[in-house]
Amino acid sequence: MSYRGEHDFLMENARYTEFGGVDFESYSIEELKKLWRATLEKGMHGLCFSMYEDGQKPGDIITEAQVERRIKIIEPYTQWVRSFSCIEGNEFVPRVAHKYGLKTMVGAWLGFDLNKNEDEIEALIALAKEGCVDIAVVGNEVMYRNDLTEEQLLDYIEVVKDALPDIPVGYVDAYYEFSHRPRITDACDIILANCYPYWEGCDIDNSLNHMQQMFGQAMQAGKGKRVIITETGWPSQGTNLKGAFPSEVNAMKYFINAMQWATRDNVDMFYFSSFDEAWKVGPEGDVGAYWGLWDKHERLKF
Repeated sequence: MSYRGEHDFLMENARYTEFGGVDFESYSIEELKKLWRATLEKGMHGLCFSMYEDGQKPGDIITEAQVERRIKIIEPYTQWVRSFSCIEGNEFVPRVAHKYGLKTMVGAWLGFDLNKNEDEIEALIALAKEGCVDIAVVGNEVMYRNDLTEEQLLDYIEVVKDALPDIPVGYVDAYYEFSHRPRITDACDIILANCYPYWEGCDIDNSLNHMQQMFGQAMQAGKGKRVIITETGWPSQGTNLKGAFPSEVNAMKYFINAMQWATRDNVDMFYFSSFDEAWKVGPEGDVGAYWGLWDKHERLKF
């Protein structure tokens, strides 16, 4: 039986509720692994691209060969790829993704360094004019981190919108920021919301419903604009955060439920992330290294 056929067979016998997702009680670990793999094989809307191998970190220059190797691994499973920067090798992500027939959500990484911000914005515009950008993203969680003022971010958004009138332009942040910052929401062509039940300490059994509520809040803030979940995921190892426990079982359950809901409700979602990345332990603690569907050796988990 093919993975797609196995997915359909397993799901036919699963109890699914709108807010709770799949009832996993009757699944053995082996059956859960089969359903996870079958869900992956069926494909997803989008996947966040992980650039860095062990010993690498943001700021290191990454080669086109490394990017291409990883794009080739994920290409069979996704329609879109999301990148987070446009310099230091990140510019290869949209170019290679388009080469392999994938659509791209391409981000300019913004922070305290205003000179580097200018480099990112210029590179994003240049990539778009090459024809490599399907959605342009100006900044990722800079309001959440307090890296810039609203005025600074709005100026960057306006520059990109003026330069790229035919490409949707947005800004990525936690879902609730779009309710708190209506000027930014109004400036965006589309609403790009990160939705992480894990980071709010939600237990796995309530995580799907919590993500749906996050998405609903972003929808309400957007007032009819298209909303895309730009990041969501669950770590497979690490220390718990309140009621949110990283584990292989919980990572599999979350992925299956997220994909089921996104398919059933026609939600555009970018899953985080493709590969485990060790450098993320610094900003996120031990769970940071374990968000991938593939491990750091580029082998599928589970």
